[in-house]
Parts: sequence; C-alpha cells; structure tokens
Amino acid sequence: MSRESLVLLLGFIVLLIPFSGFPLSWKQYALVAVGILLIFIGYSMRRSAYWRKIDRGDGERGTDSFVESQPSLLDGNS
Repeated sequence: MSRESLVLLLGFIVLLIPFSGFPLSWKQYALVAVGILLIFIGYSMRRSAYWRKIDRGDGERGTDSFVESQPSLLDGNS
C-alpha cells in the first residue's frame, strides 16, 4: 500500500472514530495512535519529495547552496 493510500485510509479512520461506539478512552488512544502514524508518514513523504527535488538524475544529489571558495587553477593567481 502506498503512503498516499495509507494517509487516505487513516483519514477515513479518523472520520469514523467518533461514531464507532467504543468507550471514550479507546477513542482517544486511537486518535493519538493515528495522529502519530500520520506524522511519521507525512515526514516520510516530505523527505522523499526533498530528495527527489535535489536529485540531479545521475545518481548524485546536490543543491546550489555550495560555493567553491578555492581559487581556480586556470586564473593564474596561484
């Protein structure tokens, strides 16, 4: 099951928990558990999106935030 499908399923569970007929304490534990799962899945999805964003397509990852501070050997200033 994909993470997107899991988020959708957990959303339906959150929607149905108040109408389930379980004792109040069980409902609270269920909502806390589903909330924790959603946090971990959301973090995982954000992390995957970030890695896809910085992937260069050749197996290397990088961003434009790194700047080489060493002078080039072609400048003649060495």
